[in-house]
Amino acid sequence: MNITYKVNAPLTAAEAADVFRSSGIKRPVDDLERIGKMIENADVLVSAWDGEKPVGIARAITDYVYCSYLSDLAVRSDYQKQGIGQELVNVLREHLGDEVMLLLLAAPSAVDYYPKIGFDRLDCAFLIPRVK
Repeated sequence: MNITYKVNAPLTAAEAADVFRSSGIKRPVDDLERIGKMIENADVLVSAWDGEKPVGIARAITDYVYCSYLSDLAVRSDYQKQGIGQELVNVLREHLGDEVMLLLLAAPSAVDYYPKIGFDRLDCAFLIPRVK
């Protein structure tokens, strides 16, 4: 399998929703307008491709000089456990540079995954949840 990684390559809302749906990540996959806005408003979108098929997404919001929030890390279920998520994060970190820290909120089912790919576990986060 020859996976290629692209930074800020065009990705449709339907393609992103399909990756999210297959990955198991909880996103509003039936609201393509909202998914489209999520993609459009991201500062960085790293995607993994198997030929013409998108198989992974790392979506981040950043100021490019101090901090970045990794809002999505998703890999299609049939492509998981092959290092694609790790490489998406590696490409994102390389794009952001050494001055930028990377922060994320993990779904309860994923908390054991992130330390395996280089994240430190923190217990000092706070949340005001979305209304819808």
